[in-house]
Amino acid sequence: MTTGEKLSEISAVTAVELFGTKWKVLILRSLLKGTQRFKHLLYGIEGISAKVLTENLRMLEEDGLVRRDVYTEMPLRVEYSLTPLGEKLRSLFDALTKYGGEYKRSMRNRKKQ
Repeated sequence: MTTGEKLSEISAVTAVELFGTKWKVLILRSLLKGTQRFKHLLYGIEGISAKVLTENLRMLEEDGLVRRDVYTEMPLRVEYSLTPLGEKLRSLFDALTKYGGEYKRSMRNRKKQ
């Protein structure tokens, strides 16, 4: 960081803040698979409560990464999907997944030595 540079001005910090919680990462990972209903997300993300899922979906929606579509049919149907901006995270998630796998293998090999 250069002298006088604020954390809010660093692009990498901004990106990490957008999905900086484990719940946001897991929600985004699920939505990278395609559009999903609330219940599917709730049951598909181990350990998340409905309240926490709702809060995180709202934050992701406010950040412009997730779109919420409400269908006024009976019963009411709500679906969540990534916006075009959220879809741009795919390459980042692919890179993080690759790095995470390499890191785990490296640590296992280190422990064997």
